[in-house]
Amino acid sequence: MKLTVKKTATAAMLVALTVVMSGFSIPIGASRCYPIQHLVNVVCAVFLGPVYGVMAAFCTSFIRNLMGTGSLLAFPGSMVGALLCGLIYQKTGKLLLTYIGEVVGTGLLGGMLCYPVAVLIMGNSEAALFTYVIPFFMSTACGTVMAAILVAALEKSHAMNYLKGVLES
Repeated sequence: MKLTVKKTATAAMLVALTVVMSGFSIPIGASRCYPIQHLVNVVCAVFLGPVYGVMAAFCTSFIRNLMGTGSLLAFPGSMVGALLCGLIYQKTGKLLLTYIGEVVGTGLLGGMLCYPVAVLIMGNSEAALFTYVIPFFMSTACGTVMAAILVAALEKSHAMNYLKGVLES
């Protein structure tokens, strides 16, 4: 895979947007969902591919941890979702499967991968394998729905093909 300046700059702008918008949350029941990372995971999958998506998720998590606005749990949660939805879109080109990939990657797999991080690195002895699955699922579901609305609007306005063309040239 060849890194390009256009895609790298686009990924960097998406990282900046995600860091700035990480304070935006939606209350759902007893949980607060932070959907912007998941929206950006899908946008990266569709326009940039899995490598850029994982790099953007890593950079966002890293910057948020440096700023004190994130936790170590952001790494597995965001990166696994970015990887899975990016790979699915790359292989199939199907948006519905991409959305499902983000929800399963972040909500289920990322949520489960938080368990060893919480126990071994963060010292949370009360965490269980599925402790983070429900909150991660709620957050990724919100962000993925937002991404689906955005992508549908881009498709309807014919901007999606234009943007993909600009990033490929």
